[in-house]
Amino acid sequence: MIRELAQVGIRLRGARTARGWTLDRLARASGVSTSTISRLESGKRQASLELLLPLTRELGIAVDDLLVHEASDPRVSRPGWRAEGMEVQPLSEERSPVNAFRITYAERPPHERLHTHRGYEWFYVTSGRLRLQLGEEEVILSRGEAAEFDTLIPHAFSAAGPGEAEIISLFSEEAMGPHTDPEQTGGDAGRVDSEVS
Repeated sequence: MIRELAQVGIRLRGARTARGWTLDRLARASGVSTSTISRLESGKRQASLELLLPLTRELGIAVDDLLVHEASDPRVSRPGWRAEGMEVQPLSEERSPVNAFRITYAERPPHERLHTHRGYEWFYVTSGRLRLQLGEEEVILSRGEAAEFDTLIPHAFSAAGPGEAEIISLFSEEAMGPHTDPEQTGGDAGRVDSEVS
């Protein structure tokens, strides 16, 4: 029983921190006190439906996402995909409170089209040199460097060369929503792009 309580708390904390929320922010949004949330996250308070419903509603997850599921194999087995100039390999399951990916970018000139979407992104460069276009700025990051940014800022990635660049990227849940091209106007305004950043 203690293990199960701890797992609910760990998953609750993971869902909260994946959104970049503090205990106080979740408390204000849900109406559950900061101390109660802290005790739930540390496994010192028994989780009840009465407490979990407002918390999960505000975090945009299901109560079931917090419950312990006996997994026979913890390995992630989601297929990857290729899109223009990149190869994406998921590192987390779809129902995970954190969305993690290994993304390899091909060397290419800076993008003409930038994308925006709600949420936040964190990434770490594991190899190569990555070009991050963030609004009007261009930042080159090398192996071992990390960055984070609000994904409402128009952005695009590519390898700065020589060769490919690879990153490990973490997205908040809301960052997995539709990507739009802020440059588009007229009939194509708000066009949805399903690519990861």
